[in-house]
Amino acid sequence: MSDELLAISPLDGRYAHAIDALRDYFSEFAFIRDRARLEVAYFTALSQDAHLIRELTPTELDILQSLNDSFSLDEAQQCKEIEQVTRHDVKAIESFLRARLAPTSLSDLLEFLHFGLTSEDVNNLAQSLELRESRDKVILPALDGIIEQLGGFIREYKSMPMLARTHGQPAVPTTFGKEMSVFYIRLRKQRAVLSTFGFEGKLNGAVGNFNALVSAAPQVDWLAFSEGFIHSLGLQSNLVTTQIIPYDNWIRFFYTLHLINSILLDLVQDIWHYISNGYLKLKLVATEVGSSTMPQKVNPIDFENAEGNLGLANALFAHYASKLPISRLQRDLSDSTVRRTFGTALGHTLVAWVSLARGLGRIEADEFAMRTDLEAHWEVVTEGAQTILRSAGVHEAYDRLKAMVRGKQLTQEMFNKWVEDLPCDKSVKEKLRALSPLTYIGLAERIAERALTEE
Repeated sequence: MSDELLAISPLDGRYAHAIDALRDYFSEFAFIRDRARLEVAYFTALSQDAHLIRELTPTELDILQSLNDSFSLDEAQQCKEIEQVTRHDVKAIESFLRARLAPTSLSDLLEFLHFGLTSEDVNNLAQSLELRESRDKVILPALDGIIEQLGGFIREYKSMPMLARTHGQPAVPTTFGKEMSVFYIRLRKQRAVLSTFGFEGKLNGAVGNFNALVSAAPQVDWLAFSEGFIHSLGLQSNLVTTQIIPYDNWIRFFYTLHLINSILLDLVQDIWHYISNGYLKLKLVATEVGSSTMPQKVNPIDFENAEGNLGLANALFAHYASKLPISRLQRDLSDSTVRRTFGTALGHTLVAWVSLARGLGRIEADEFAMRTDLEAHWEVVTEGAQTILRSAGVHEAYDRLKAMVRGKQLTQEMFNKWVEDLPCDKSVKEKLRALSPLTYIGLAERIAERALTEE
């Protein structure tokens, strides 16, 4: 607790618990650990795939596997201490691994640690793996929870009529479930893009040409080796790079997250308005306080928290899109600083999603408030009325209604009197009398049901 109180970033302070699941992918410890594991995997592949070094014994493979499995905070700290001397993080990891393997039977192969690589070969692969694994184990489950909650609203409220608004003004009726189905489908579509996204990686040396590897071991097919090694990690290989992989691949991933967050911003602002106008109620928690001075208040704080964190996350995603595609010549180091904030952007995203999910779990629709509002606005059925009149061949039906209702609020009595005074057939009047704000919802219910069945 004292550490959280001293944190500068709210992600490591106030919201520390919400982002705990991301620490295994984007903490400094995770980045050191994952790069050490890649160094070990590459070293092993030089034996098993490139056949550049001698065959490793089962005992030696166990030693290497143990390095991966048991990598600890203490060992990461040792790497950091070495880095204080080297001022180079990847070289510090190599030095750490050398020290660990020196007392073993692998001591004759130490020169093949980080053999022919540039640090970026290790860094880009580690970060691609971290992005992929955090997506699968943290990001997608959190998003699925929100989508499932929206699905519950659709099922429960698909038939509940609600006054819709365009330009903030009373429009025509819809149902609350249908409105939630729009967000449900939008999120489902982007979820599909996110879940199938393929991350790229590169392993090709200091300027992307395998210079050192070819000069030292020209007998090895380094193009095939690089592709095979990257594919073995579950990544897509990019062989045409400079020292750094073009970041276009990551940016497309972040664009998808940016779009998802923008959809959720739309949702939280709509929910906020529905709460404000009384269509939605917040469930009470007896111990909570809504204001230091106004005891009556129950505030939509979860939705407001989500809105703020979605904006912060998207600001970082937008910066990635403008900064990372550009690098001076073969590379400059400004990208490294930016890339270390990936966890921050995903952290604010996760905090927002957790807050939103909590808020969605505390709202319920107020059917009485929705019905009352609809019954006070009979002018919203004039869209249907003028369309019925048009179909019956009534001249200038739209203009007749416009003169009566534009900028005015219509009651049921006023509407019925207008229908009674119309010079048209009885059958047309019966259609008009059948209109009601409570039933003029078109195919909203069917559309909501269909949304639940779409893949």
